[in-house]
Amino acid sequence: MAIIEKKITVDKIEWFYREAEPIGVSDLLPVVMLHGIVSQSYSWRNIMPALAEQGTRVIAPDWIGYGFSAKPEKRDFAYTPDAYITALEGFFKALELERFSLVVQGFLGSVGLQYALRHPEQVVNISILNTPISTTAKLPWKIQQMGLPFAGDMMTQDPLLVDRTLEGGCRYVIPDQDLDIYRKPYLKSSSAGRGLLATIRNLQLDKAMSEIESGFKEWKQPVLIQWGLIDPWLNIDMAEQFSKAIPDGELVKLHNVGHYPQEHYHETILLDLLPFVRRV
Repeated sequence: MAIIEKKITVDKIEWFYREAEPIGVSDLLPVVMLHGIVSQSYSWRNIMPALAEQGTRVIAPDWIGYGFSAKPEKRDFAYTPDAYITALEGFFKALELERFSLVVQGFLGSVGLQYALRHPEQVVNISILNTPISTTAKLPWKIQQMGLPFAGDMMTQDPLLVDRTLEGGCRYVIPDQDLDIYRKPYLKSSSAGRGLLATIRNLQLDKAMSEIESGFKEWKQPVLIQWGLIDPWLNIDMAEQFSKAIPDGELVKLHNVGHYPQEHYHETILLDLLPFVRRV
């Protein structure tokens, strides 16, 4: 199953996204997959084909400022959760995505959860992989440093920062051929580093966590939480509390798995994700 790379311009900003077309005829709704900070849609490369094989259309965009999407200057894009939510709304409208399953991971994945709370009519179920979901969540020092004055400006221009962050979060080595793709935007232009810097400085995590923690207590759709237990930045306690607080939540603990579960444990993830997205 081939993953197709596409681009679309919405409100003068170009989105890059990866898409896997469903095999055969199916009435399953599309699945949208949103990546976290430092990463890109390439992280879903081992998940997307299996979803397509069961008859699901899969769409995974690079966030604005990341991967191969546009990286506008701050005067043209605010890099706040509200700015991302507005841009995401336009992206979904352009692709004519009216209802879909949502899969989120990592810091920035929380923006996807905020989007769902503000557009509940579109999201039929949600899968959460190691994403901040509690007011106890804090931006890890490794990522906070990237937003510091002066030091952050230099750090975010270092392509090897991507290697250190992804592997530090995973706690496992990522093959060089994969790291080459993650590094490429940072080698092509300084705008990738500026986009990362702007995101970290404008993530508004405390405000976002308050919205998510309170909003999901009223969320009626199914939620699957798959959580890597050796995540150095987000602990299992918040996942346990979150799953208990929502009406229809299921928690699956992933042993020996870190912050970016999809990098090394896609087969384990798919055991629960494939049947879950069939729930409507």
